Amino acid sequence: MDTNDIRTIRLHNHLLTTHELKSPKDVVSWMGAMQAQLYTMAKWAIGLRLPGSTDGMIEQAINDGDIIRTHILRPTWHFVSSDDIHWMLELTAPRIKAILLNYNKSIGEDEALLSKMLLPVERILTKESHLTRQEIGERLKAEGTDIDNRRLSHIMSWAELEGVVCNGKVRGSKQTYCLLQEKAPKTFSLTKEEALERLARKYFNSHGPATIKDFVWWSGLLTSDARKGIESIKHEFTGETIGSETYWFRNNIQLPSADTTPSALLLPAFDEYLVGYRGRLDILKEEYTGTVITKTGIFSPILTLNGEIIGTWKNKKTDTEHSFFQKEKKEIQELFKSHAEVYKAYRNT
Repeated sequence: MDTNDIRTIRLHNHLLTTHELKSPKDVVSWMGAMQAQLYTMAKWAIGLRLPGSTDGMIEQAINDGDIIRTHILRPTWHFVSSDDIHWMLELTAPRIKAILLNYNKSIGEDEALLSKMLLPVERILTKESHLTRQEIGERLKAEGTDIDNRRLSHIMSWAELEGVVCNGKVRGSKQTYCLLQEKAPKTFSLTKEEALERLARKYFNSHGPATIKDFVWWSGLLTSDARKGIESIKHEFTGETIGSETYWFRNNIQLPSADTTPSALLLPAFDEYLVGYRGRLDILKEEYTGTVITKTGIFSPILTLNGEIIGTWKNKKTDTEHSFFQKEKKEIQELFKSHAEVYKAYRNT
């Protein structure tokens, strides 16, 4: 297996070639979790994996509760299927809570203070669901709670990690909150061992070939737990060592028939194809890393050609602007213009 093989298999596993999944929920469930702090771009990450879909279709799946947007895995926003939210949250929330508590100590907040606010938040959203964070803050103040925007942000993050709240319906351009149990009732539980196995299978099915370091980065798990997850699925996967790293991918992978047409894609900022790995040199040359990923960890929208990142792009009001790392042939530029039309149709249909 070489770099071209890694890109080819990943494009297939990331649903960036042909596949049979039909719904936004199917896509998110297959991917395990999809980073989603930039809401509009995160919806496109789902949409580009569903040819013919629209922005409105993706948002409807979110509003209907098929897809949940919450803090899970690493301490950032992710999309996750409503079928996966509870067991995944039970597995990963303790690690994220520990990170948040370590930060919150510097501003005088501890677990007891944050947990004390769960009941008032739950009471407010039981009475009046789909409120913005600002509206929840206003109601807490009306009840006599001394609260500012920073503390409110920490309280709502804690409520997410405790499985009390998640995203509600989008109101115009504003995000709202509702009770998680209202949107996605809990129907089953998994043991920690079962959850580790399920998370590892989802990751290596959708992101393989990938290494244990990649899995640890993506999941936020301890390395010891990540190893347990991999051990439980090894019989279904192949491990191939390249240099000092072992890449894992499923045994029965069936790639689509070879297509000589170059694959040109406009991937969103923070797309799983890039952000889902600790090591990224298989798809992004080192000299261009700083152009795509800032020192503060901001990921740009990217242009990929046959799985290799060759530039970045920006969305304009009526068009997209493409910035290639090197001068590209006219026929390659035309391929990206063609995929830009796909993006435009997705946004405007």
